[in-house]
Amino acid sequence: MQWKQNWLYIWSMIDPIYFQFTRLNYVKNALGDRTIIRVRLMKYKGAKIILSDGTIINKNDLLLKIHLHNVKLLRKIINYPSDIRRALTTYKLVEESLPFVSHYIKGHQKREEIKGIIGITTLYKGSERLGFDVFPLKNKWYKRFKQIALFPIFFLSAEKISKEMTAPMYLIMSKKVLEKKYSKN
Repeated sequence: MQWKQNWLYIWSMIDPIYFQFTRLNYVKNALGDRTIIRVRLMKYKGAKIILSDGTIINKNDLLLKIHLHNVKLLRKIINYPSDIRRALTTYKLVEESLPFVSHYIKGHQKREEIKGIIGITTLYKGSERLGFDVFPLKNKWYKRFKQIALFPIFFLSAEKISKEMTAPMYLIMSKKVLEKKYSKN
């Protein structure tokens, strides 16, 4: 277990550099503390997608890309004895952060243009209950790139490394669903 702590320490030293190069912004809660989610605006570059609420996402639509703050997340779950407990904690932290993502969009100067939120993850089981629609990555090269990029998270968080990493998926939620489900006003 000490080796995981060592890798997490190294990652925590690299994360601020990664943060600077990715143009991410922290989403803060009502107390001004950083949530588990970091975000940036992006233009969607994939094929047309129709979400479960009827929202259509086309190429070049503006979305808020969500990133889990993996160092912060891993610090919370790294010592948990089971994958189930780690998954439930992750779910709860994301659920608690989504109202503040909704608030972030409401205060954004491009709020009218933003059609929804998007993320790519291997942690998508149960995400439909949060309001996300799940879609596979169609480009095999991009899918492989994301598997490689997400492997360190899997490596540090998995109970047993012998099990296979699940394929990364798009998680997308329309702004309408986000506001309906998580807006406090």
